[in-house]
Amino acid sequence: MATPERLAFPQSSALAKHWAIDPAVCYLNHGSFGATPRVVLAAQRSVQDAMEADAVRFFVEDLVPRMDRSREALAHVVRCAPECIAPITNATQGVATVFANLQLNPGDEVLVTSHEYPACRNIANFAAKKAGAKIAVAPIPFPCPGPDAVVSAVLNATTDRTRIALISHVTSGSGMILPVERIVPALESRGVRVLVDGAHAIGMLPLDLGGGGGALNPSYYVANCHKWLCTPKGSAMLYVRRELREGFRPLVLSNNAENPKPGREQFLTEFEYCGTSDQSGFMVIPEAIDFLESLMPGGLEGLMRHNRAMAIEARRVICETLGVTPPCPEEMVGSIATILMPAHEPDRARRLAARPSKYHDALQDLLIREYRLQMPVWGVTAPDGGWLRCCRIAAQAYNAPEQYRYAAAALATELERERTL
Repeated sequence: MATPERLAFPQSSALAKHWAIDPAVCYLNHGSFGATPRVVLAAQRSVQDAMEADAVRFFVEDLVPRMDRSREALAHVVRCAPECIAPITNATQGVATVFANLQLNPGDEVLVTSHEYPACRNIANFAAKKAGAKIAVAPIPFPCPGPDAVVSAVLNATTDRTRIALISHVTSGSGMILPVERIVPALESRGVRVLVDGAHAIGMLPLDLGGGGGALNPSYYVANCHKWLCTPKGSAMLYVRRELREGFRPLVLSNNAENPKPGREQFLTEFEYCGTSDQSGFMVIPEAIDFLESLMPGGLEGLMRHNRAMAIEARRVICETLGVTPPCPEEMVGSIATILMPAHEPDRARRLAARPSKYHDALQDLLIREYRLQMPVWGVTAPDGGWLRCCRIAAQAYNAPEQYRYAAAALATELERERTL
């Protein structure tokens, strides 16, 4: 359906030409699955062509040097030793791999926060139940007054039985940067292994996992490269601290498990080949990094600053249009921002929530159908256990300020219409 005449459809930025995103869609949801630039897709196609030209040679001779090349490029971005990086398909698989390598015992505690990504929380729940361990939840308030509240919630939920903590670097639903630089050393000093879910972090935030004076130095760190590093789908990384790599295994063992390569660490050998799979997405990580470095002054860090500034301004515009208060301070905002929408009275809210939807909320279906606006609408848990309705915007180089003004006007129009339903 055409966009309602009262709202002029906005244009993307001039940089949108580098992506294959449909220009007929106002795409404000880079955070969910990312978007891969045309030049990176072309590089991936070239790798796939080489694989298909002689698959035996590709997997026997080319695989290792190509994977090492990508590890080197990633290590430069996240500041760690290349040999600490294992290729995985997504951050959730990384979380599952870490829990599969843990030895939890009855009575142990697994610490998570109330803002963990549901898939990762499911993995933690499964692992704890299987071992007879307990899940402890650190209740992070939302709206959140600031990083101190997060640190207090996590530390107060830690006990002498806590064995591992799963902490998001950037939360998904609530879109907040958590102060992992304070949480990780505090927990690790207590003997608690920390697994940081950095699904959104690489390409959004400067990282130092283990290569500088201010290194985060967690036990484990997982990150999706296909989100803010704009690599092809199915390319991600798992960081395992040096002293924990011995005996750390992937979820699938190939023949390399019984046939180590001379002179190569088994950790690298097992993770880079878990059986026949298309690793071309991981292999073009250097091309994705080079592309992002070339987009604007300041390279990748300049792009991060640009995206964050756009997200903060977009949040301001939408909050002012809807008459709501930002749910967290700006220091906790990166390239995504979640905005709490004005609440309806309970009866109407229940009726609206019961509407069928292909997505999370029927309002999202309507925004796509009527406004060609791709922006998630969902709910997060309130401090009292209730449900807060919100939307989340993302900012990438292909977006433009007028797209967020358009989103604000569309939301305001449809929220007002809902009050008559």
